[in-house]
Amino acid sequence: MNENSRRSFLKRTIAIAPLAAISTSATALLPTADGRTLSAPPPNQPAEENYQPGYFTPEEWAFVNAACDQLIPKDHVGPGAVELGVPQYIDRQMQTPYGDASRWYMEGPFLKGEAEFGYQSKLTPKQQYRLGIRAINAYCRANFGGKAFAELQPAQQTAFLKQMEAGEVKDEFNLKTFFNGFLLTNVMEGYFCDPMHGGNKNMAAWKMMGYPGVRADYVEWAVESKPYPYGPVSMYGKRG
Repeated sequence: MNENSRRSFLKRTIAIAPLAAISTSATALLPTADGRTLSAPPPNQPAEENYQPGYFTPEEWAFVNAACDQLIPKDHVGPGAVELGVPQYIDRQMQTPYGDASRWYMEGPFLKGEAEFGYQSKLTPKQQYRLGIRAINAYCRANFGGKAFAELQPAQQTAFLKQMEAGEVKDEFNLKTFFNGFLLTNVMEGYFCDPMHGGNKNMAAWKMMGYPGVRADYVEWAVESKPYPYGPVSMYGKRG
């Protein structure tokens, strides 16, 4: 990924952050019967050294790490996704209610339509990853001399991810939906999330952006559009 691509990627991601915050806040105003229990913050599980995946198989884990490394590589702008524990974040998400789509409406019919009409599949995120990675590795082995995705050269991996994003990889599995709706989205989440979720190790992504985290008040710097002079603070009070 070249410098311009990385900067464009980060700008697009930062731009959608306020929308995500609004969505979360709106949901909190309308708790379900057991919503008050579920609204408690999750356990603090920062990125670990020598992390062992709880959901992904070794072959799947190799794909996730390779894909994360290509989507946000380490360069002079900032740290890469693997360095900040994004693969750990994704694996942990597979072991939460999100992984089983337990809070989604998952009844049919499932119809082909524009993205604006919402997710149209009976597959949970866990199933999307399991079947998607299997389809990707099968395609790569059939077209790259028997090599799985993680065994390809970095340039080949990047080219393949771009083809998936554009819907140019023709396969029975909908790899475009897997890439745009799950893989890319989860990588962005893991890179910019609070460290308690397993990504954004040591708040390095926030430091790169100059984001203050969950500090109670930083309006002075926001209004005057000047660099924030202090390090970020995580949900559990850790200071960066």
